Amino acid sequence: MNELSSFWSGWVIVLTLGSVFGSYWLLASVRKGHKPSNTEKVETTGHVYDGIEELDNPLPRWWYWKFVILVVFSLVYLALYPGLGNFKGLLGWTQINQYEREVAKAEQEFGPIFAKYASTDIETLSQDDQAMRLGQRLYSNNCAICHGSAATGGYGFPNLTDNDWLYGGAAHEIKTTILDGRVAAMPAWGASLGENGIHKVAQYVMDLSGQATDTSVLDEGKQLFTTNCVACHGQDGKGNKLFGAPNLTDNIWLYGGTEQNIKQTLRNGRAGQMPAWKEILGEDKVHIVSAYVYSLSNQE
Repeated sequence: MNELSSFWSGWVIVLTLGSVFGSYWLLASVRKGHKPSNTEKVETTGHVYDGIEELDNPLPRWWYWKFVILVVFSLVYLALYPGLGNFKGLLGWTQINQYEREVAKAEQEFGPIFAKYASTDIETLSQDDQAMRLGQRLYSNNCAICHGSAATGGYGFPNLTDNDWLYGGAAHEIKTTILDGRVAAMPAWGASLGENGIHKVAQYVMDLSGQATDTSVLDEGKQLFTTNCVACHGQDGKGNKLFGAPNLTDNIWLYGGTEQNIKQTLRNGRAGQMPAWKEILGEDKVHIVSAYVYSLSNQE
C-alpha cells in the first residue's frame, strides 16, 4: 500500500486525535461536579411536557468513567497499531504480515496432510472419501464461484460433471489445466464472412449437432466451414483438445446452442480464460482438487 503524502497524513492525524479529544472535552464540559443530595433542589433543563419536567441531573459516575476508559483505550490502540496517517504503530502490525503468519501456521498444521495425499495418484485419491471431503472444501472456496457449487457450470463456464472436456478429462490433463490455467480464443468471423456467410455456417453447425436447419444452405455452409473452421474443429467438427476447440457434433454448448447463440459466437468470437492456480494453491492442494474434479465425472 502506498503511503499518504505528508499533508494528508497530517490531516488524518489531526482529524483522528481531534475527534478523540473533542469527544472527551464535550463530555467534560457538560458534566456536573456532584450528585445533589435529597435536600438540594435539582435544576431543570426548562423542558416541560404534559406536566413532566426534565431534570438536569449529572451523568452516572459509572457511565462517565466508562467513557474515559474508552478514550484511553483508543489512544493506546492508536499508539500500537496503524491508524494515524503514515504512522505504523509501535508493534509494526500490518494486515499483510498478519495474513502471512496465518498462512504459515496453516501450512505447518495442514501441510503434512496435503503432502501425504500428493504422493497418491489422482485416480486412487479420487476414491478416498476423506481426501475428497478435503477436495470439496478446496473446490468450494476457490472454484465454485465460476463452476457452481454443484460443478455443473454455467454460461461461459464448463460443466465438470459430464464427460465433455475441452482440453481432455484424463487425470493428468485436468491437473495441467488447474495448475497452469487455459486461455481460449474463438476468432470473430463477422467481418470476413458477412452476415450471409454467418447464417450459412450457423446452419451447418446446427446440422452437425442434429438440430433442425435451413437445408437449402447446408452445402454452402459446409464449404465455408471446411475453408475456415476445420483447422481447429476438425473435418468432422468433433473439436481438438490441443486448442481447446469444442466438439460441435454433440448437444453441449459453452455459450448456448441456439441459432442466435451460435451466430453471436461466429460473428463476434469468444474469449475465455481459466486462471492458473499453481501459485495460489500450490501443487499439493491442486493435486487434491484435481482428484476431486476427476471424481465428479468418473463416479462408479
